[in-house]
Amino acid sequence: MNEAVVSVRRIQPADVPRVCQLVRDLAAYERAPAAAMMTEEQLHDALFGERVSLYGHVAEVDAIVVGFAVWFRNFSTWRGRHGIYLEDLFVTPEHRAAGVGKALLAALARECVAQGYPRLEWWVLNWNAPSIAFYRSLGALAMDEWTVFRLTDEALADLAAHGASG
Repeated sequence: MNEAVVSVRRIQPADVPRVCQLVRDLAAYERAPAAAMMTEEQLHDALFGERVSLYGHVAEVDAIVVGFAVWFRNFSTWRGRHGIYLEDLFVTPEHRAAGVGKALLAALARECVAQGYPRLEWWVLNWNAPSIAFYRSLGALAMDEWTVFRLTDEALADLAAHGASG
């Protein structure tokens, strides 16, 4: 596909239903459709509520939202500065390889530069070869020496309840 005319802007409240649908589409692409439980209310509150904790951009082609990136600030104790952690990036299948993903990542890179953030980070599933190749083509480096750990559900509750006593 040829490069499309892509415009990228911050997510607005009216975009929330479309972004929620794209999150569900991303979950289906990542082979975990049941894992996408976020509601429109939750996304709206995270982006625009009293305690904003999430930021985002949408990409449009012909005034239709065809992709999104949601992110939050992280902090590097080694650098002593904030950075951006890209939680999710998704482009509809029919708009891939048209410059949409690159435009979204470029918007986040500009955000980093404007704010003085020294890095932009994200995870990608090991089996997602097209995305890995795309990210590498932009100069991104895989952090293969790191292993991601996560506590959820029962394990999280158990540690919260019993961690101090053990």
